[in-house]
Amino acid sequence: MPLLDHLGLSVLDAARGKEQFHPVLTALGYTLGAEAPHGISWDKHGETELIMFEIRDEADAIPHRHGEAGWQHLAFALDSRAEVDRLYALARDAGWTAVREPKLYPRFNENYYAAFVEEDSGIRLEFVHNPPREAE
Repeated sequence: MPLLDHLGLSVLDAARGKEQFHPVLTALGYTLGAEAPHGISWDKHGETELIMFEIRDEADAIPHRHGEAGWQHLAFALDSRAEVDRLYALARDAGWTAVREPKLYPRFNENYYAAFVEEDSGIRLEFVHNPPREAE
């Protein structure tokens, strides 16, 4: 059982959100769950459910800005650098904006390879391959 039961996030437009999230989440092994008028979910056995909601009518229709209070980013651990590259390209094809192209981040450690993307509502994802360090 996952420590986190579900993760809910709000987007400006649910239809556009589905266009952007669905290809990425299915590539990560998630399947489309419930689709309701104001929410869409994706499930992966043994993992945290992801639920996307459209903003409420009274909410300000402005994208989240990275670095402000609230969402920072969600990092998906991948098995290889090639998978980071593949998910990054897939997200870009689905309309996500490049934040940082795939590369090594030696400030974290010598094997930390990651890429960052952001969708139209300002939600940022990281695709990361961070293998365990060699025992010294």
